[in-house]
Amino acid sequence: MNSYTPKIYRAHEKGICVNAPASKSITNRAFLLAALSSKTVRLTGGALGEDTRAFAECLQALGIRIDEEENAFTVYGCGGDIPVKNAALNVRSAGTAARFLTVALAFCGGDYTLDSSEQMRKRPMKELLDLLRGAGVSVTCLREQDRFPFRLRSQGFQADCVTVNTDKSSQFASALLLSAGVRKKPLTVALTGARTQGSYLGITLNMLKAFHIPFQKKDNAITVFPAQDPPAEYAIEPDVSGACYFYALSLLCGETVTVAGVRQNSMQGDMQFLELLKEKGVRFFQTPKGLTADGSEISSYTGFDAVFTDFSDQTMTAAVLAAFAETPSVLRKVGHIRLQECDRIAAICENLNALGAHAYSDGENIFITPAPLHKGKVDPHGDHRVAMAFALAGLKTGFVTVEDPLCCRKTFENYFDILEEITR
Repeated sequence: MNSYTPKIYRAHEKGICVNAPASKSITNRAFLLAALSSKTVRLTGGALGEDTRAFAECLQALGIRIDEEENAFTVYGCGGDIPVKNAALNVRSAGTAARFLTVALAFCGGDYTLDSSEQMRKRPMKELLDLLRGAGVSVTCLREQDRFPFRLRSQGFQADCVTVNTDKSSQFASALLLSAGVRKKPLTVALTGARTQGSYLGITLNMLKAFHIPFQKKDNAITVFPAQDPPAEYAIEPDVSGACYFYALSLLCGETVTVAGVRQNSMQGDMQFLELLKEKGVRFFQTPKGLTADGSEISSYTGFDAVFTDFSDQTMTAAVLAAFAETPSVLRKVGHIRLQECDRIAAICENLNALGAHAYSDGENIFITPAPLHKGKVDPHGDHRVAMAFALAGLKTGFVTVEDPLCCRKTFENYFDILEEITR
């Protein structure tokens, strides 16, 4: 499938119910915590995307046994003693695997060569690699400085206290916190920057607690103590990031949408996007099957003016909705998304302008003035979230084509199959 033009969406009389994959953020954390644990842990949840499979394959290449069944995995923990001490690994385009695995290997020790896709090779790793070097880890970059590929040689993480700036990526801090439990003595991670209370760090701390890894938080410093016995089983939430594209239909097309398994008390940061939909009149209620969004009484809505720092994956979704609003929108404090799978700010502005809306950025904020969209093509630049979000414009108009739709397999393998089903 080289391109996809969604059919125009018509609201269903009884609404729709769809399934989202397992949360990538939670699954990757669970895989790592289970792999480093002292016992066997069964992980249950939904389908996996390419990123999470890449992470699981790297763990298996390190000698971690993972047994797969339908929507469940049994991970045989190594107790922090990774069986394979010398290996060449490829994280492909998986950003979380890139950060989490690099740090885990630094903590556990060994001699490893890590590589990635060309896309991931463009993403900076300087802050993390410098931090590891400061803790006694040898990192030798094999092509471009401070980027993949590189050789990592470690006899363990030697520092007892490190400082991480969260402005560029809270994943660096999460990577340290997730692996710290393998040490025989505590590690303190001091957080600086604007995202010290970010939702992804919240997920990490919730999961440390669930996996019985003691920690103490004082102001913006978190001290992690040696891990205790893990749980026998851990249930992974559905991916709220993936669910948000369908919840956006409730506002965009006046639809009633249920995403199976999603709960109002989800710990995922993208639940904040649902609050924006509520402000526009979408009603949410919990059902036994999942969380339902009802936008059936909405015929129009005003633009957005909100800070997206802590749920920035939905910047693209909000940008597409903004193109159909009655008033202009400002999507604030999203400068860091320029360093993700692509320059997401540039992709948003390029594609909205190509379709007839008016969008520009000052580098930190995105300004969107709605206008009638015309026929056109969307270039996602290989970014799954750009492709999935701009497909919504196609569902609304019936004449927007998304190039390279299969890039969504990174996190949501059957996304466009679901769009095909709900537009029949």
